[in-house]
Amino acid sequence: MTSLPEGDELPLNLVGVLGATSSVGTCLLPMLTEAGWQVTAFSRSAVGQSGDRVAWRRLAPSSPAPLMESLVIRSGHQTATTPSPDLPRAGEKSISFWVCVAPIWVLPDYFALLDAQGARRVVVVSSTSRFTKDDSSDPEEQAIALRLADAETRVREWAEIRGVEWVILRPTLIYGLGRDKNIAEIARFIRRFGFFPLFGEASGLRQPIHVADVAGACLAALRAPCAANRAYNISGGETLTYRNMVARVFSALCRRPRLLTVPLWTFRLAVAMLRRLRRYRQWSTAMAERMNRDLVFDHAEAARDLGFKPRAFMLSAEDVAA
Repeated sequence: MTSLPEGDELPLNLVGVLGATSSVGTCLLPMLTEAGWQVTAFSRSAVGQSGDRVAWRRLAPSSPAPLMESLVIRSGHQTATTPSPDLPRAGEKSISFWVCVAPIWVLPDYFALLDAQGARRVVVVSSTSRFTKDDSSDPEEQAIALRLADAETRVREWAEIRGVEWVILRPTLIYGLGRDKNIAEIARFIRRFGFFPLFGEASGLRQPIHVADVAGACLAALRAPCAANRAYNISGGETLTYRNMVARVFSALCRRPRLLTVPLWTFRLAVAMLRRLRRYRQWSTAMAERMNRDLVFDHAEAARDLGFKPRAFMLSAEDVAA
């Protein structure tokens, strides 16, 4: 990482982070400050405490919003209303570099903010789900894939119209810090019921990626010259079957694996019952169908351009925390 400048002669690099309280944001902020960046962290939820190198700003909720700015997206003649956030105070320098670790479809709501700040490069986290869920049997998952693809298009069009460099990162299955909806969700199910249901052999390949490795890729993408106007798939450092992935979660919980193989009709019934509970409303039969499908993505381009070197799938106690 870049060493900090000595004294006050050299200004620190300024970067804005949207979604700073997300799990990726939690990992990214200390990485940025250690690398010499001055961070303005934006969030709609509770904000942290500002310090020497991190200034927190609260974003107004989408609706209702007391102050609104209108933005006409020239490429499609579409009008979007953007909440006016707590902008940097008078005397502060504009923010040329941005990282969006909030859901990518949120970013168009804040194009006006980036315009006002004279953005020069924006790094955005999307998801490989735009490819893996586009043909899902679940209409809600298809809608997510479409939403991701549409948001990527809007980001590229906005950036190209304004001469802003863009970098899109598409991680595979994210885990870490006990806050994700993948591995942490599996761990919570195992704690509650003592087993985990699998459909068939559950032999589909997975590449879980730790949230800190996603944050590291964001940091690298901020300055990498050859990353401008490119999209990268970023996957974990180990490929394993869905069955083995779940078995690792049992091991991290210090439990003997209890993997219950069930027919699809049984899984459908179980999902219908579980979805009555708020915790499991996002579960669907499509999850079972994907257990035997390979969801593997090559990250060679990210390794070449960003120095991306993800860790193997090793779970810490924090990663499966309740």
